[in-house]
Order: sequence, then structure tokens, then C-alpha cells
Amino acid sequence: MDYDSVADELYALRPEEFTAARASAVASARTAGDRELAGRIGALRKPSLAAWVSNLLVRSSPGEVDPLLRLGEGLRQAHQDLDGAQLRELSRRQHALIRALSLQARQLAKEAGHPIGEGVQREVENTLHAVLADPEAARAWSGGRLTKPLDPAVGFPAVAEGARPQRPVPAPVSAPSRPDKKTREQQRRRLDRARKDAEAAEHELRELRDEAAAAGEAAEEAKRQVDALQRRVEELTGELERIRSEHQQARFAERTARERARTADRRVREAGRKAATAAAQLERLTSSDA
Repeated sequence: MDYDSVADELYALRPEEFTAARASAVASARTAGDRELAGRIGALRKPSLAAWVSNLLVRSSPGEVDPLLRLGEGLRQAHQDLDGAQLRELSRRQHALIRALSLQARQLAKEAGHPIGEGVQREVENTLHAVLADPEAARAWSGGRLTKPLDPAVGFPAVAEGARPQRPVPAPVSAPSRPDKKTREQQRRRLDRARKDAEAAEHELRELRDEAAAAGEAAEEAKRQVDALQRRVEELTGELERIRSEHQQARFAERTARERARTADRRVREAGRKAATAAAQLERLTSSDA
């Protein structure tokens, strides 16, 4: 059991399966005595729907990954070289490829049981634009482990047909006041501390949310079990009452039958005595006539 294989397995799941599978993987790592691995797995975030669709595209269509990455490299190089003709050609390919991939992602999501609307599809397209513009975004997307859609904050300027990119005109050089080295170092340290505190707080918030979600799911499951057991108790209680009633009826029938048997036995004995008396009287009468 290693981190990469677990992460790949988790991010290949449907969104509704992620939390339970992550909890199971964390438990397995803890059982194996690897608390560090358990912590890293527990820190994995559930992907949003748009991120899941983007990951699904990478995993289901690996042949589409390299063409988009190569197109991004070409666009970035063309912008760097200020090659207008190349930019226009690559831009046409960019729009066609992104549209085709977003439609393909939408179809894959539908086949996987999660149809998406226009809003999610736009987020998927924004992610693809970010992949073209930013090498870091490209690496993150091609790994298939996005947790949220990428924002194409760093984009390409539009290149109109027949236009040539112009080199930027340098602004007049002024002499702005700049903080000294010590002040800049203090600012950098404060910024680093603030960033680490923010990351720690966000990590803790994710863990608490995950724990709350897991606790909620456990509570729902426990409630379902309680309801099922309560129904079973009610069924068994009704069955017990029916058996008790039948038992009482059987005992009453037994007592009635025994009483009837005793009465019949008594009447048989009385009839026997009467028969014996009648026979003796008959014998006496017969003897006296003789």
C-alpha cells in the first residue's frame, strides 16, 4: 500500500464514493501501523464535480492528453517569440480542441451517471484553457488528481487575424521608494508565516469537515439499523402476543377436554354400577320364578 496508488484509486472513483473509500484507506494504513501514510491519505480532498469530470477525461482518454499539452507548449513558445502567424494558427486549433474535449468530457460524465450542466462544462473548459497557458496547471491536470477546476488567471492575449503582436513599450523609469533589505526580509517572513497559518487552518478545516461528514454518515447508518431493529422488535412482539394467545387457548381447550373426560369417566362408572345392579336384580327374579 503506497500513497500514489491509493490516490490514483481514490480520484478514479465517482464523487459519492470518495469519502467512504478514503476513510477505508486511512483505516487500512493505520492498521498497518503507517500513521504518516494515513495522515497523507486523510488530507486528500474530495474533488468537485468539475474537477472529477476533468480527471475522468484524463483517465478515460489518455490519448487526448499529449496533444493538448503539446499545443500548450506551442502556444507559450509562440507568445514568447511574438510569432503572429503561428499564434493565429495555434489559436484556431486551441478553440477547436478545447470545444471537442469539453463535449467529450460531458459525454463521459453522462455515461458515468453524472450528467453536467453548462456551468460545470464551462469550468471544465476553463481548466483546459489553464492547461494551455500554465505549465504547472498542465502538470496538475495530466496527473488526474484535481480537487477543483483550474482558473485560467494567466491567459493568452487575443491575436486578431492580420495583427502582429507588439513588443511592450517600456514605461518611463522612475525612482520609487523601496523598503530596505531588512524590511523586505521581515515582510517576507510575515508573509510566509501567514501563508503557512492559512494552509494549516485550511487543512484543519478540511479534516474537521471530513470528520463531520463521516460522523453524519455513521449516524445515518446507525439510525437505519435502529429503525430496522425496531421494526423487527415490533414484528417479534406481535408474533409473541399471537403465540401467547394461542397458548392460552390451547390450555383452555386442554382443561375443557380433561373435564369432559372426567365427566364421561364418571358417567361410565355410574352406568356400570346401574348395569351391575340391574343384572343382579334380574338374576334374583329369575331364581325365584324357578
